[in-house]
Amino acid sequence: MSQSRTHRALERFWPYVEKPEEPTEEELAAIDPDLHATLFGPRDQPFSLTVVFPPFGGENYEKAVAKARASAEYRETGEGDERRHRARFYSHDARRLKDLYELVGPVPGVEVLIDDRPVPYSRELWLPLLWFQLLD
Repeated sequence: MSQSRTHRALERFWPYVEKPEEPTEEELAAIDPDLHATLFGPRDQPFSLTVVFPPFGGENYEKAVAKARASAEYRETGEGDERRHRARFYSHDARRLKDLYELVGPVPGVEVLIDDRPVPYSRELWLPLLWFQLLD
């Protein structure tokens, strides 16, 4: 007896999405700094402070995003409740960093990273040390 087939088997057997062999620039930027140094060697970057903040309500949000976009390096990551704005500043950008931090400092969930790492007392010690440059 011959039965007719109602469906055909797929010719491919690999059910996974094909990923590129080389990481994208965005993936490389998101790698932990210690892992990046282990895999690719240390980055040749000057000392930096990064302010990471979530979306928040109020009139200062649009101002904060505009100031973050004017930083040396700006990235927006995540979606929904996990969405974050990341603005990197170098020591010569102390005034712009202070202007942004005055807008987002009181917002819950704000982080200050030193060379992309969370460091104890980054808000209480490192930011004021950088702002001493503004006294000139």
